[in-house]
Amino acid sequence: MRALAIFGGAMLVACNSADPPAHATDDAAVADDTSVVVPKKDAGAVIEDASVVDAAFACTPPAPQNSFYALSSMDLGQARQVSMCEYRGDVVLVVNVASACGYTPQYKPLEALYQKYISQKFVVLGFPCNQFGGQEPGSDHDISTFCTTQYGITFPMFTKSNVNPPTENPIYTWLKAQTGGAGAISWNFNKFLLNRKGELIKRYDSPVAPDDPGLMADIEAQLKL
Repeated sequence: MRALAIFGGAMLVACNSADPPAHATDDAAVADDTSVVVPKKDAGAVIEDASVVDAAFACTPPAPQNSFYALSSMDLGQARQVSMCEYRGDVVLVVNVASACGYTPQYKPLEALYQKYISQKFVVLGFPCNQFGGQEPGSDHDISTFCTTQYGITFPMFTKSNVNPPTENPIYTWLKAQTGGAGAISWNFNKFLLNRKGELIKRYDSPVAPDDPGLMADIEAQLKL
C-alpha cells in the first residue's frame, strides 16, 4: 500500500458551508491563489531534489510522451516528486479536494471506496486546491493533519496546486484535454476515472458522490478488465 505522508500539528477545522451552483468559478480565489505544481516546501519537509521525479522509482518501460504516466506531481508535504507511472495498471480516480467545502464529507466515501477496491488495484489520487471559494487555505501540513484526523485518509494525496489556469497542475491540463474531460473544473470534488491503461473513461461533477451507484458500477466495470 502506498503510504500517505502524515505530519503532526494543529488540526484544521472545516466549515462545511453551502457551495454555489455547479460550474461557478471564484475569480478572486483564483487570483489570490499563487500555488503552483512545485511550490515552496512546508516547514519541516525534507526535499533533496524536488525538480525531478523520485530517482528511487523507475518507469519501466518508459511512459509514452503525452500520456498520463509521463506526468508527475509533488506529494502532500512535498517530500518527493511522484510519477503517475507508479499507478500504471491501476484503475485511478483523480479528485480535486478541499477541507472547508460543502462536499468535504465526500472524503469518507472516497476512503471507503479506496479500501473496498485497493486489493483489485484501484487507487484514489487527491489534489487539494484553493481556487474555489478559498476553501483550501491551509498548508500541506494543515491539509494532511485534517485529512488524517477527521477522515483517516490513507489514499495518496498531493501538494496543493491549481486545477484551472493560469498556473494549473499539468495533470489537470492533461485530464481536461482528453475526450470526455473537456471544460474548466467547476468546483471542489470533480472526479476523473481512468482505466488500467491510463486512459480517461469518464468525468463526474461535484454532486456525484463517490458511492453513487453509477460511479461504482463504472469502477467495477474497469476493475474486471
